[in-house]
Amino acid sequence: MGRAYLIVGLGNPGKAYEKTRHNLGFLAVERIARVQKWELRKKFLLKGRLARGEIEGKSVYLLEPTTFMNLSGVAVAQAMRKYHIAIEDLLVIVDDVALPFGQLRLRSHSGSGGHNGLKNIEDNLKTNGYARLRIGVGEDRSGDLAEHVLSPFSPAEQKLVPEILERAANIVKMWLTEGLTSAMNHANAKNE
Repeated sequence: MGRAYLIVGLGNPGKAYEKTRHNLGFLAVERIARVQKWELRKKFLLKGRLARGEIEGKSVYLLEPTTFMNLSGVAVAQAMRKYHIAIEDLLVIVDDVALPFGQLRLRSHSGSGGHNGLKNIEDNLKTNGYARLRIGVGEDRSGDLAEHVLSPFSPAEQKLVPEILERAANIVKMWLTEGLTSAMNHANAKNE
């Protein structure tokens, strides 16, 4: 079996969460699947929706855990075992309240930043040595973090979402084809 890559978008399943800030990871993976003309299908044993194909000659799996955000690591660990994914071939796409809306940041070997989905992945994998692409959702102005990330995008934000998802997809493609360092330099330089 050759080398394979796993790209995970974090979010919460269900209609109530579809267009919320917390689901930017799902939205990014769904955009990649749409462009590639792949279908995300429920895989009950993996506790997620999965698509598989090739991007630029690389074998790629897309995963949306359906366990809810706080248990995302269960699905990620199962997929990594099943498809023999090395830790350096895992990329997790996630929302981040510490970044301005739409700003991207790609890192590896960094902490969860208080994000429960990332925390659960680290608990299940016993490492933080994987890449994560953070998409800024802006800071919480109301004082209620959960309410902020689980609320829908404002009309102004909604207009920007397609362009943000396109930039995120481009960073993912760069990570696959040129490697982590090149993708990090590109993603993070645009934020300065």
